[in-house]
Amino acid sequence: MTDTETLLDYPLPRTDPLLPPPAYTELRNGPPKLVRVNGGRRAWLVTRYDDVRSAIADPRVSSDDMAPNFPALIPLPPSPRALSMFRMDNPDHATLRRMVIPEFTARATRAMQPDVERITNNLIDALAAGPKPADLMAAFADPLPTLVIARLLGVPYADHEVFQENGRIVTSPTATAEEAGAAFVTLTEFMSRLIDDKRKDPQDDLISRLCVKYLIPGAISHDDLLAMARLLLFAGHDTTANQIAISVLFLLENPAQLALLRANRSLIPSAVEELLRFASIKQHDFIRTAAEDMEIGGVPIPKGDGIIFALPSANHDETAFPDPGRLDITRDAHQHLAFGHGVHKCVGAPLATLELETAIGALLDRFPELSLATGLDEVPFRDDMLLYGVHRLLVTW
Repeated sequence: MTDTETLLDYPLPRTDPLLPPPAYTELRNGPPKLVRVNGGRRAWLVTRYDDVRSAIADPRVSSDDMAPNFPALIPLPPSPRALSMFRMDNPDHATLRRMVIPEFTARATRAMQPDVERITNNLIDALAAGPKPADLMAAFADPLPTLVIARLLGVPYADHEVFQENGRIVTSPTATAEEAGAAFVTLTEFMSRLIDDKRKDPQDDLISRLCVKYLIPGAISHDDLLAMARLLLFAGHDTTANQIAISVLFLLENPAQLALLRANRSLIPSAVEELLRFASIKQHDFIRTAAEDMEIGGVPIPKGDGIIFALPSANHDETAFPDPGRLDITRDAHQHLAFGHGVHKCVGAPLATLELETAIGALLDRFPELSLATGLDEVPFRDDMLLYGVHRLLVTW
């Protein structure tokens, strides 16, 4: 990497909480650019849609966070491979991914729809019966994906509370290290016992099917399956919870689009795709290194250099999405990169999309007068975290 130019500090600051950092607009006029991340480490920032889409699917790009120049934004020790399928490269990544892919096909997702609707309606009932204003994040957006994943994994209903509470603490930005650590241990021990139970007495759920197909024949170990189940919880919770909450916020802040959606519910699928594009909550989470010498956007990237793929910038690229700073629920936004692209595209994308469509539809049905209970300037945004979103969203109806 070169020292001949002044480097931008990454992450880049936002000036509007509803839009990506404005610096991306200028950066998209050029090729990948070196930036400085935590501790002075440097990485290539890729901002243009075409560059991001092609490069994140390139097998020469590595997800291995044990690489010396991996541009981690949070200074944590590298995670053991069994704990992070996200940080594996092929063939190990492909082996584990093939095991869970059947659980997230279109057919499997449709089979989950009655459960997603039941969980959503139960939470809506509790929200409606509670006091106003209410924190939509705490009362609805946060518990919904946890309870859906609990059903998917086969967590007994009697254990939902302990599963949900410890899952909430582990992913909470306000939990102390001690609280998060204790909840992580409790959750790990709970899921380890759950795997033992499913191995002895398989039911109709994901863990049981993985036990029968892979664990019992010896294709994977108990610890492998435990790590996979834990990963599905953590990956599926925080992203979906924040996407639900911020989607509601964006709709409330765009009353014409909200009115259009209320008048035509058939627009919900396209609205969800546009909200995924517009929000791009994985603001700092798609980071890689070059496993070989390569080129991105005409720029040579030496082997070992860190790479940051700016998904919010790519999803607001004018060449891919005209007038990208305008929320347009009639837009064909399905080519967005909110779930990534290539071999590391989010395996749970179909289920997350179902949850978003169900959640937004239910809120529209139940709360025709839903509105923010505070000004936008009082909404606490998660702009300093890997995933964008809100800490709290007070609403009334």
